[in-house]
Amino acid sequence: MNNSSYLFQTTEALTGTLVKIDSAIEKIKQLQNNKPNIWGAIQQKLRAEWTFDSNAIEGSTLTLGETIFFLQEGLTVEGKPLKDFLDARNHAEAIDMLFDVVAQKREISESLIKEINALLLVGVKSTPAIDGEPLQVPLEMQQLCEWVNQQSSQSHALIVAGIAHYNMVRIHPFDDGNGRGARILMNLVLLTQGYTPVIVRNAKRRDYLQALAKADSGELIPFLQFIADSMLETQRMIIGELEGTNHKEQ
Repeated sequence: MNNSSYLFQTTEALTGTLVKIDSAIEKIKQLQNNKPNIWGAIQQKLRAEWTFDSNAIEGSTLTLGETIFFLQEGLTVEGKPLKDFLDARNHAEAIDMLFDVVAQKREISESLIKEINALLLVGVKSTPAIDGEPLQVPLEMQQLCEWVNQQSSQSHALIVAGIAHYNMVRIHPFDDGNGRGARILMNLVLLTQGYTPVIVRNAKRRDYLQALAKADSGELIPFLQFIADSMLETQRMIIGELEGTNHKEQ
């Protein structure tokens, strides 16, 4: 096991952000109880934006509007690659699968990660499973899953989720879909612990890739801080929707 890719020492700034995240999730739960009728619409918004941003980071040409239109109506837009629409459909279905995984209390495992990857690539291309990769890959994926399941009850969910995300990208177990899959794994950890998902915005793609590069050189904190800041931004968007402040000018 590459122990250095799992070890970190927290900072005052990161600890402060985690406190804000926990405060925000309590506020979301309170508002959600007060306004249960709009929670479904907020989940659909999250699903569309998460799908758009995650695929855009990987090069999809669809706009947010085109992604929403396609997911709602099932209609493609002329002039855009079919693959981009397949990626949107598959990603949205993978998100739906996550909520089933959480409801069924399934443990995070290699086989579950393979299922997610297969769903992300339906109709796009076939990709070898972990078993077909070099020997260290299935071993490292097994260790990653064991670490996540062990740490979930010991460390803050955001920390476990961020480190899981980084290590899946580092291990790179599949020919395709590793980035999207790592962000889905991260959010599966968060959803399992009762948090909302975090959307890594395409607008922050450069910062995101730079933080990943720093993690590769042994500095995990900048990446964890980036994920924590992204989480707080997503939570504030959700709170704005629940309070109706995002619709003031409409």
